[in-house]
Amino acid sequence: MRGKWNMWVGVGALTVFSVCGAASVWAQAAPQSGQSQPAPQQQQPPAQDKDKLPNPAPLAMDNAPAPASAEEESASKAVQQATDPNKKIQLAEDFLKKYPQSRYRPTMYQALVSGYFAEQKVPEMLDAGEKEIAINPNDAPVLAVMAQALARTYNAKLPDAAERLSKAEQYSKRAIEVTPTLPKPENLTDEAFNNAKNDTLVMAHGGLGLVYIREGKYSEAIPELEQSVKADTHPEPDPVNYYLLGMADKQTSHFDAAAAAFSKCASVQSSLQAACKANAEDAKKQSSSQLSAPN
Repeated sequence: MRGKWNMWVGVGALTVFSVCGAASVWAQAAPQSGQSQPAPQQQQPPAQDKDKLPNPAPLAMDNAPAPASAEEESASKAVQQATDPNKKIQLAEDFLKKYPQSRYRPTMYQALVSGYFAEQKVPEMLDAGEKEIAINPNDAPVLAVMAQALARTYNAKLPDAAERLSKAEQYSKRAIEVTPTLPKPENLTDEAFNNAKNDTLVMAHGGLGLVYIREGKYSEAIPELEQSVKADTHPEPDPVNYYLLGMADKQTSHFDAAAAAFSKCASVQSSLQAACKANAEDAKKQSSSQLSAPN
């Protein structure tokens, strides 16, 4: 899956929270938009207030979903326990058709995002993610996955290109804001919880960094991508974010830093290896022949 670098890298956080049923716990425990200062807006019209997500509707007992039947409980568990992405997708879709008002709808949408993510079915994943965010605006793993997907599949020729890039920025900032505030669900180990948070931040910071690169804001992209690679503790880190960091450093004349980022990218087996090796050599040459910008 690393070969298709421009779309996906891992789904650890989403899988952990989908299987453990913890994403909804995170979403409910997170502060609402009005309770903390949102990240600064990046050159967006104030009237659009892009960085804010709508607060979830207050709980209303009259509208609360009915208790699940034994059959519904069993069907929900089957979705969460499915390991094959296509099986998970089919079970979740069947569940939503049979129980459209179920209390487990968020779990089903999380499962669909996870399954579609694994199968690289972008439109379906984005659709499921939007439905989950509408229910749980603070679902950090889904926000991060959506941010990364929107940023990496951006096409300037699409009629909604600007809206998609704006959403990528909005979702990544919200995931970055929410993730550090979340308490550990009881059904997760400390290690699984920390790994899931790190995976979420890798995607969120990486997505935001790519948004800034697409907007030509290379200096603003650098700290986001540095945060992304710092949070990536996998033995084989995401080469995409190192590649993007190298590009941003190179564009701002930080040639030594660019060479280091490209070299790290080249050390990971992926379709980017050749390009990263060539860019690393080029950055080294530029460092020896041109004046580098101060850090």
